[in-house]
Amino acid sequence: MEFNRTQNAARNIFFGMVLKVYQLIVPFVMRTVMLYYLGIQYLGLNSLFTSVLQVLNLAELGVGSAMVYSMYKPIVENNRAQIRSLMRLYRTYYRIIGLVILVSGTILTPFIPHLIHGSVPSDMNIYILYLLNLAATVLSYWLFAYKNSILNAYQRVDVVSKVTLFTNTVMYAFQIWMVVEFKNYYAYIIVTLAGQVLTNILTAIAANKLYPDLNPGAPLDKEEVKIINRRIRDLMTSRLGSVAMTTSDTIIISSFLGLTILAQYQNYFYIVTAAAGILGIVFNSVTAGIGNSLIVETKEKNVQDLAKFTFIISWVSGVGAACMLTLFQPFMELWVGRKNLLSFGVVVCMAIYFFVTEVNQLLNTYKDAGGIWHKDRYRTLVVSMINICLNLLMTPFFGVYGAMLSTVLAILCVGMPWIFYNLFTTIFEKRHLEEYLKKVILYVFVTIIGCVFSVAICSFIKTSLVLSLIINLIISVVIMDILYFVVYRGQYEFSETIKLVDKLTKHKIPLLKKFI
Repeated sequence: MEFNRTQNAARNIFFGMVLKVYQLIVPFVMRTVMLYYLGIQYLGLNSLFTSVLQVLNLAELGVGSAMVYSMYKPIVENNRAQIRSLMRLYRTYYRIIGLVILVSGTILTPFIPHLIHGSVPSDMNIYILYLLNLAATVLSYWLFAYKNSILNAYQRVDVVSKVTLFTNTVMYAFQIWMVVEFKNYYAYIIVTLAGQVLTNILTAIAANKLYPDLNPGAPLDKEEVKIINRRIRDLMTSRLGSVAMTTSDTIIISSFLGLTILAQYQNYFYIVTAAAGILGIVFNSVTAGIGNSLIVETKEKNVQDLAKFTFIISWVSGVGAACMLTLFQPFMELWVGRKNLLSFGVVVCMAIYFFVTEVNQLLNTYKDAGGIWHKDRYRTLVVSMINICLNLLMTPFFGVYGAMLSTVLAILCVGMPWIFYNLFTTIFEKRHLEEYLKKVILYVFVTIIGCVFSVAICSFIKTSLVLSLIINLIISVVIMDILYFVVYRGQYEFSETIKLVDKLTKHKIPLLKKFI
């Protein structure tokens, strides 16, 4: 089957960006409504439950990634029978996963109050809230979750984006109404559960409409099942480590510092994850295309693509880091008030975290697209264990600083060197590693210079909060863009990036021709 990677990626990125901007603005409004109508502790509860349920999602063990990867080759060969058999296996696994989450989540219920330091809202039953959240998670696996695999494998993530855009609109409208009109947090959670059900059902309907012949088919060959199970086992430790990395900060802050500090931290981290989520759209949109490229293109072509994507992500992440450094404090003061501000040192940690994790995410995208989970199976687990140990040592003494720095140090000092080695001894040739690392180090150096200049210049801006946000944004974006243009305008990665942008915009920006 013909597989237009650029066209599919462009479509996925466009609709993904629309959804992500929507998911940035509307949940922000929702968070603000909860803050002013219910109180800051409810925001802390939301963050805690999300992290606990992410831990329970370990039961997924990377089944989704393994199944989608297994579909890349049958799609290239247009082997419909093989795809249908994979769908059948996927459906079976997700039914089992939902049951495991239900049982393990129920067993965990008595321990939930011990994860909260200090008081909780007096009118809330923690157990009921937790069980409602648990039900939403279980239903996300039981209701046609396997249908997502076919959309992801065929690079039709745009369909998922459209469905989510509709269902989220309905869900948020009801949630805001419940909070404002009735100040009822229970109703808020129940609507979340209903929204998950609606999303799964509509996604399944869309998948059936696009691929009516791709329903669960005959049982998969036993040898093929063994291969997939081996991939899942390899992904298990990676999945365990990934979830531990993303949830440990929240749970440890709640346990040592309480719901109020957790909510303040999450106000900042919400913006970081929203920005990361926008870039995540790009990663999700190109993963299947990269997987296809790794099968049909040469190693030289793929390492050139990696260099190009690294340049793009470093540039965009550098702009994002500079904006965080100059915009966070005035924005937070405008949004939640001066009393809920954290120190500028936390902002610096957030900016470093954002840049490091985005570059790391690109490397993980290549790892997933290349299916090198066996060689990489222990990396994220080791990194997460180091992160948790540092968290437990540093958070009680340094507060939020300790939580942020422990994550950055674990990724930067252990995780990234490890994945560099894995990629350049499996997917790419080792001789390219030194040149690639030199480029990455230079990207970091250029980003640091741009961030320092942005903060220094913006520090002289003394005006209203709203005007400061506008001026600081312009200064940060312009300085970082000019710096990257001056340093890299003659480089291969720059010209290739311009060519890619020109192609994605269908050659409608004449100015780009001058830089190709």
